[in-house]
Amino acid sequence: MPTPKPKAQSRPFCFSVKGQVKMLRLALTVTSMTFFIIAQAPEPYIAITGFEVTVTFFFIFLYLVRLDRLMKCIFWPLLDVINSLVTAVFLITVSILALIPKSTTYIVLGGVFGLVASVFCMADGALIYRKLLFNPSGPYQKSSAHDKF
Repeated sequence: MPTPKPKAQSRPFCFSVKGQVKMLRLALTVTSMTFFIIAQAPEPYIAITGFEVTVTFFFIFLYLVRLDRLMKCIFWPLLDVINSLVTAVFLITVSILALIPKSTTYIVLGGVFGLVASVFCMADGALIYRKLLFNPSGPYQKSSAHDKF
């Protein structure tokens, strides 16, 4: 009777680098949104950061419950990369608009946290893009058929 092979244990999402970056990105965006709400900033600042918080929370929940492995009809890593880049563009725009007129301290703090969150959005996108590559460890090296023997 053959012995069953143990399954390869994958690290839980919360303890992976991708999970840590995504959760830090969520925390920074929530902080930025909180500062915008406290300062009674213009509604687009609050709406854009609130939308980004919602979408980031959706992706964290998706990876925690492993729905990305159940629903194979959607290519989740590509959606995550596109989301990270679009989020970075929106957060950079909102943060710079918040920093230009120095109105209150809380709006400036919200802008600074938004800029830091946009840096983590780009890092998150780069981590996921690296996973999209077929050979993430380095360049492709073709081996000839006679090297196998």
